[in-house]
Amino acid sequence: MYAGDHPPPHFHVRTRDGREALIVIAGLGVLSGGLTRRELIETLRWAQVNIPLLTFRWRELNP
Repeated sequence: MYAGDHPPPHFHVRTRDGREALIVIAGLGVLSGGLTRRELIETLRWAQVNIPLLTFRWRELNP
């Protein structure tokens, strides 16, 4: 997540080998992505549990 980032509220995922995905916080939709199915499932499971934290951090970084 970056300060001054573009809407909609989202977070970035980067794998060790440099692939990236952008996930929209509301609804956990994929804006863009290069993750495997397994990586995406793991990411979305983590994000589902952490939506309140992700939302808080987005608002903190992008007032």
